Amino acid sequence: MRLAPYAVRPETSRGRLHPEAGGDSRSPFQRDRDRIIHSTAFRRLQYKTQVFVFHEGDHFRTRLTHSIEVAQIARSLARALSLDEDLAEALALAHDLGHPPFGHAGEEALNAAMKPYGGFDHNAQSLKVVTALETRYAGFDGLNLTWETLEGLAKHNGPLRRPPPYIAEYDRRHPLELGTHASAEAQAAALADDIAYNNHDLDDGLRARLFTLEEAAALPLVGEALEEARADAGPRAPPDRLASETIRRVINRMVLDAVAESRRRLAALAPRDADAVRAAERPVVAFSDAMAAVNQAVRDFLFRRMYRHWRVNRTMAKSKRVVQVLFSLLHGGPQMLPPEWRRRAGEAGSPEAARVVCDYIAGMTDRYALEEHRRMTDPDIPG
Repeated sequence: MRLAPYAVRPETSRGRLHPEAGGDSRSPFQRDRDRIIHSTAFRRLQYKTQVFVFHEGDHFRTRLTHSIEVAQIARSLARALSLDEDLAEALALAHDLGHPPFGHAGEEALNAAMKPYGGFDHNAQSLKVVTALETRYAGFDGLNLTWETLEGLAKHNGPLRRPPPYIAEYDRRHPLELGTHASAEAQAAALADDIAYNNHDLDDGLRARLFTLEEAAALPLVGEALEEARADAGPRAPPDRLASETIRRVINRMVLDAVAESRRRLAALAPRDADAVRAAERPVVAFSDAMAAVNQAVRDFLFRRMYRHWRVNRTMAKSKRVVQVLFSLLHGGPQMLPPEWRRRAGEAGSPEAARVVCDYIAGMTDRYALEEHRRMTDPDIPG
């Protein structure tokens, strides 16, 4: 596919922190994508919560299935806008690598525990995973991804005026131009995240019976999509099929709106290259104002009816407690860490120990965190 002038071009990539020979026919962004897929952190996403803890059902989304769905939408947006699809896909697949176990409950618990040491931010942790914590290669820590992929991970949600500590620290070694927007490919991945997140949470909320399809149909666009689904599927269509037909129509409308609005913005800006996109006053890949309002209405509905549902709250409260207990025990007793972590942890209660324990917990799956909690708190279970 012919790339637009404003797309990131693989042949002019700014390269990697540690120079490497090419060696095969893949573009640098294809190599980034492949390294992400083969990483340990990516495999762990299979057992990390999106909203429901892994054992609550086989068909609810996990961070892995979410990342795959985001990648599919990101590639669609990139193709429609003549962007580099491989870079958009790599960013979509990597964007949640830093999420701890138990979703936002785990992130809130780690952020509270790390407050004296700079806090915890899953976007910064994603950058840390791919630049330091993965240890697969002989010549460097991390995955040694291209500058463009690291830039997109760091600031896919916009310029960072006050970057989290790790991003600021990394930027001093390998500047990522934090004060500008990211590439259009990174913006496409970020918008794909919004589209996938809200729609699959609607789907999972219906599957979990936290609300009904009729209640969701009161939302703008969702009601229209449901009427179209009913007209096509017929009066006897089962509810689960109607729900799937409705959700896919909402996703399609959102993608079409994003493509149309992004083309309008790009035509108005007429960027000569990817750096012109970075220097723009606002994102070039975005929803129209009307669709942004629809997206916010869906988000508000999910906040009230799903994320604050008593069943979800009960599970999340227990999950937070697991993370709090693990952090407290390991920070006060780093000698209980596995050897490779213990060597870096320093003294009990120290800032160094806090950061190492945080990285250790953030890398856990839901299942492993629950098992570690049992091993460390139940005297009848051997350590």
